[in-house]
Amino acid sequence: MGVMSDDTAQTHPLYATDRDMVDALLGHQGEPGPEQLTNAARLLMRYEGFPGSPDIKDDLERAMKGWGLERDALNAKCRDIWATGWRPGQDGADSVGSGADVEDSGG
Repeated sequence: MGVMSDDTAQTHPLYATDRDMVDALLGHQGEPGPEQLTNAARLLMRYEGFPGSPDIKDDLERAMKGWGLERDALNAKCRDIWATGWRPGQDGADSVGSGADVEDSGG
């Protein structure tokens, strides 16, 4: 007969990649850009109500505090970012395509 533990803390399946992302947010210098802001908001939503990973939750709060943002202000900034048409992975360059035609300049 098994005994249930009172410890209900869990490890999120995406903990390892999320931990790397949170570390990058904490290490970001200067004003956060769209990538940092949307990642912070996404991770806050992912871990909200999750019974575990207190280090991730604490570090996300620490990053936001360092940026001088409360949760509502972060969400408002993210809504504005999404409204501009920005999508994750965009580095600010407007280049589109495979780049296959770039090297084909000499015949």
